[in-house]
Amino acid sequence: MKWRVVTLIVLLAFTAFFFVPIIWVLLAPTKTDTALTSSGPFAFGNFSNFFHAWKALFGFQSGVMRGWLENSAIYSFGGVSIAIVAAIPAGYGLALTQFIGRKTLLAITLVTMIMPATALVLPLFLEVNSVHLTDTPWSVILPFSFFPFGVYLCYIFFSSTIPRDLLAAARVDGCNEWGVFRYIALPLARPVVALVAFFAFVADWNNYYLPFVMLSTDTKLPVQVGLEYLISSTEAFNPGNPGTGAQLVQRPELALAIVVAIAPVAIVFIFAQRTLVKGMLAGATKE
Repeated sequence: MKWRVVTLIVLLAFTAFFFVPIIWVLLAPTKTDTALTSSGPFAFGNFSNFFHAWKALFGFQSGVMRGWLENSAIYSFGGVSIAIVAAIPAGYGLALTQFIGRKTLLAITLVTMIMPATALVLPLFLEVNSVHLTDTPWSVILPFSFFPFGVYLCYIFFSSTIPRDLLAAARVDGCNEWGVFRYIALPLARPVVALVAFFAFVADWNNYYLPFVMLSTDTKLPVQVGLEYLISSTEAFNPGNPGTGAQLVQRPELALAIVVAIAPVAIVFIFAQRTLVKGMLAGATKE
């Protein structure tokens, strides 16, 4: 009983640690900049302040925030699309076909998967720069499409879930290898396809360092990098310039920008929960 109480206290402490900042960020846009520092941290302002913050945020520098969100969507969906097209056949090939160098290729995939993403940014930049693609959408989309974790997920799924007898029966009926993959393996792999798409989208949408290195034009930045630009434009960092508030983003607008930046991932997660559970459980048992 004693250990249960201790466990409950620890879990509640961790829950508060993670959720208290989220509640504060959600309530901050409903206050004025002055009320944000003078009122209680969990006090609710009013909806008029929220709409004012929304208008100020999306009116900042001729709507640059909207452009950053559009850039994030283009980069993320472009990277996810190519990652799926590459990862699904790659995982299928590693799991269900035999060829020279298969184990070596699988080992390289695993090593690349566990490497920190930041360690690959410099080689990727040098490679992209050598073909003169820096500061273009392709300088972000192409590295985003490199998703070894997705290849590994597909490898686990195909090697543990798809019955080999079913594939052999399809070959006996006259299907070639492409037909076996297209009409048998791929329809059965819908849960893992959704899982790969979700993880790739989250990784791409939240990626900061790669676009920061690859892009130099402000209007081409994704929203995650744009948030840093907004932080440098808040009055909190310019206390000696009281007359420049019209050109600056205040702290309620910055909090709203954070909410807007994380909302797409939260929305995708809410609507994809059931599919994600199926994808995570797929391959948990071997037929």
